[in-house]
Amino acid sequence: MRFHYIAFQPDGKVTESELDAKDQVEVLKFLAQQGLRPITVKPVALNLAKQSRRFFGEKIIITDKVFLAKYLALMLKVGTDLFKTIDILIADFDKPAIKAFLGEVRSALERGEPFYSTFAKYPRFFSETFVNLVKAGEESGNLDRVFNDLSVSLEKESELRSRIKGALVYPVLLMIMATVILTFLVTFALPRIAEVFSGGGLNPPLFSRVVFAVGLFLGKYVWYILGFGALALTGAGIFFSKTLLGRRVLAQISNVTPVVKVLVKKLAMQRFTATFSALLQSGMPIINSLEITANAVGNEEIKTSLRRIAREGITKGLTVGDAFKREPAFPKVVANLVAISEKAGHLDEILKTLSEFYDVEIDRALKTLVSFLEPVLLIAIGIVVALIALSIIIPIYQLISQF
Repeated sequence: MRFHYIAFQPDGKVTESELDAKDQVEVLKFLAQQGLRPITVKPVALNLAKQSRRFFGEKIIITDKVFLAKYLALMLKVGTDLFKTIDILIADFDKPAIKAFLGEVRSALERGEPFYSTFAKYPRFFSETFVNLVKAGEESGNLDRVFNDLSVSLEKESELRSRIKGALVYPVLLMIMATVILTFLVTFALPRIAEVFSGGGLNPPLFSRVVFAVGLFLGKYVWYILGFGALALTGAGIFFSKTLLGRRVLAQISNVTPVVKVLVKKLAMQRFTATFSALLQSGMPIINSLEITANAVGNEEIKTSLRRIAREGITKGLTVGDAFKREPAFPKVVANLVAISEKAGHLDEILKTLSEFYDVEIDRALKTLVSFLEPVLLIAIGIVVALIALSIIIPIYQLISQF
């Protein structure tokens, strides 16, 4: 339970802070040990998860983490005390979830817990890589450098996400507009045209009758179909994002879809090189770095390969380069560069260079994907519109030819 206290310091000044404790007695004991005379001790509910529920839609996003890492790096670099740094950040941040989190960090430090421990409590917001980098920086006394590196890597990640979203804006808008237009044609225009032909005693050809029947069915049950479609999309989204089976199915679909599989592979390679490089630079042992990187890449094939490299390769005496060369998931150029840089003692630098290389390759793959999606969508729209048009034109032509 969290408590907020106000107390006198030995010099007569008033101080206030928050503390996690079982009850007020434990808080009073802590204050006595610190030489503080309590004025008030009140329980509060300052928990990040509760704050996130209290403030609708509130969560720690990547931009928050960038600013947090940047400010921590800057203030620690100039020699600011860690407690003072956190107090300044609590005062400067306006977002309630960040204030709540920083308050927990301060209380944990007051209890003598490691700095990284509070980050580790919230894996939803702070990845395993983030936590382990902070842990390595704390143990080595290089927290300022670690947070600076984290701010840079998080900024790159944010830029990458923005580039992907920006590249997909036009195809998504095109798909939405096409869906709206086709929904109107199929559910409103086509049923009325079908009624005109059926009510006029005409006998359209089989092709037109099939299209009209579909139009009448959709026009009658459009709201049921839209409701079921929304539920199906929601269920599919939950299945593919929340379940292991769903993620594997999505990965299999991505691996066989033209153009998409190239982009997915390059995204995974960029995460691998960037994460592995950062962990090695922090001084973490290579086996641990590989295990953590495997959980961060977001690709089952590369994840399995990295774990095999760590558990069946390096631990059994193989060099890093030889272990990578045994895995077909990694391009030969990557395996060869890893082997060469290992001998030269610059593995982390080469991985960082490869990460920058894959940044450029991802941009190219995105452009290729967009140039592939646009004609595919336009062709699909054209085919549907052509079918509807033909189903209307053919009976009209038959009607005219009778005269």
